[in-house]
Amino acid sequence: MSEDKKHSGAIAVDIDLVRQLAAVLDDTQLTEIEVEDGDRRVRVARKAASPAAVNYAPPPMQQAAPAPAAAAPTVDNAGPSAENDANAVRSPMVGTAYLAAEPGAKPFIAPGQQVQAGDTLLIVEAMKVMNPIAAPSSGTVKSVLVENGQPVEFDQPLVIVE
Repeated sequence: MSEDKKHSGAIAVDIDLVRQLAAVLDDTQLTEIEVEDGDRRVRVARKAASPAAVNYAPPPMQQAAPAPAAAAPTVDNAGPSAENDANAVRSPMVGTAYLAAEPGAKPFIAPGQQVQAGDTLLIVEAMKVMNPIAAPSSGTVKSVLVENGQPVEFDQPLVIVE
């Protein structure tokens, strides 16, 4: 690099790279992307849509499911009372509920099982982060309100522990 460019404050911008990154933002609905190559770092960002413009998918409808796999616990449909049940453990975030630590593993809990405060009831995955959902108090699992791999919403009842 010449002395003129070092001191002038000008930087060489690869416009094609910026356009490619902007296309990735459009294709993936991301709001920001950053790449680094040695000393060069490029960040492309745009404002996110206002919260009023965000459309969320409606909650999944309860359907008669095929017979559960042998490793999956039965899910008790507690009906409309589960929504207002004071003993319901609710999802702290939007994500995907998993009843076991990994595919094919034994589920964390099953209806009728005794749990202690702090025991992992299930996992909610959000943005590739596995978040264990712990029992708030000791008791018996009355019902599991979600299925393995089911999308869950914020504050949705997941498990009832009495």
